[in-house]
Order: sequence, then structure tokens, then C-alpha cells
Amino acid sequence: MALPQRTVVPTLFPPPGYAHAAVVEAGTRLAFMAGSVPLGPTGELIGEGDVARQTEQVIANLDEALRAVGSDLSQVVASTVYVVSDEPAALSEAWDVVSDSALHAGPHTSTLLGTSCLGYPGQLVEITATAVVPDRAGESA
Repeated sequence: MALPQRTVVPTLFPPPGYAHAAVVEAGTRLAFMAGSVPLGPTGELIGEGDVARQTEQVIANLDEALRAVGSDLSQVVASTVYVVSDEPAALSEAWDVVSDSALHAGPHTSTLLGTSCLGYPGQLVEITATAVVPDRAGESA
């Protein structure tokens, strides 16, 4: 299986830690992940009021969900990071955590958005993602 091809276009602006495009060969298995949220195993909010801590939890939950389907953070080709804020500093705080994580291993294509609210009380961060699911040895697609 060919690996995802990530591209930073040299004639466009230099993106801060993400790629302009990702190409995945036809026939490759993809996982379309539901939004990962900052909840613990019993549904409790992790990191109340703390964008960085919630982002860490969201990434940990995303990694666990990806591993459950045979993938991992390094295989993410696209993500959207939602942050409850209209302040660039809060978005930057979340992006710094993403940049320092294994989710940034690609780099993959990503969009960072400020929003007015998310689905759970106190939730400040959510990440959706699409990832390649590598073929296992001896398994056909």
C-alpha cells in the first residue's frame, strides 16, 4: 500500500505546521472519525476551563479510537480542530498542543476554527479526522 502523500505547495504561503494537500491512493481503506471530545471513560469532562488540557484529552481519545479501527494518529490525513472562542490566542493554544502531539506527525491537512459552542457542557475543544487504515500483513482489502 502506498503511504499518504502530503504536499506543501512552494508557491503558496508556508503553512504553520500543516500541509496544503494530502493524496491517498484509490482503494486505500479510510477511517472517518466522529468528533473526538474531552470526556473521560465515564463521561466526565476533563480539563474544565482549560483549552490545552482539553486538547490533550481530545487527542488521546482520538488516538484510542483510531487504534480501535487499526490506525493511529500518524495516519491522519485531514482534521478539523474546533475551539470555543473568538480569540486567536485560544485557537493558538489548542494548535500548540496539536503541533506538539503525534497528531502532527504528518503533517496532515487541517483546519482550525473558532466556534460559539460545542455539544457537551463546558466543552471547549473537538477534533474530527480522516485517517488511512493500513492493510495488515496477509489481509486483503
